[in-house]
Amino acid sequence: MSIKTRAQFFELFTHNSQYMRDFVDTVLPGALANGPGAGITDGTGTVAKWGVQRVGDVLRTSLIIDLTGLKSATSDLDIIGEAVSANPASLGQVKAVENGTILAGRMTCLELPASLTDIDLYSATVSTGVHEDGIAALVETALVTAGGAWVNGMTKGFTVVPPANDFLYLVNGAADTADDFTAGKFLIELFGYDA
Repeated sequence: MSIKTRAQFFELFTHNSQYMRDFVDTVLPGALANGPGAGITDGTGTVAKWGVQRVGDVLRTSLIIDLTGLKSATSDLDIIGEAVSANPASLGQVKAVENGTILAGRMTCLELPASLTDIDLYSATVSTGVHEDGIAALVETALVTAGGAWVNGMTKGFTVVPPANDFLYLVNGAADTADDFTAGKFLIELFGYDA
């Protein structure tokens, strides 16, 4: 690409908002159709936002979550969520049509949780799990088993990928007093491709 062509390219995308909107709609399709349940989104101060980015045949799905307003559970492998309403506490559904065929994934701690610090990531075949439900009572898959307290900046890769159409859940990695989270941010990423 010549310098002249590059300059024209950047001028097109920086000075024409309609072209920029079309570009963003193509590369960043947006949130999941089946996003977080009310047992996540009803938490006071809780943030759980998905985005999907396509580059060629590769899809990168990201979830940022602030646990503030959610509650840890009392037992190992119990589901974390908003404790008042008993609404489903899944983080969202992973579907091949939106996220591609998942090849790998990872979970990164962006802020230390203030409450339970040993948190695992699981998937399950249904979206109906609520706070304090045992994930083992569902048809579940362990994706990230922390094995201890998270450290700010720590990243753990998925040991296996979630089966197609599964729903993601955060669960206690250890027994704990059911406490409200006042801090704790994570980034969950899934890397997929068009099969």
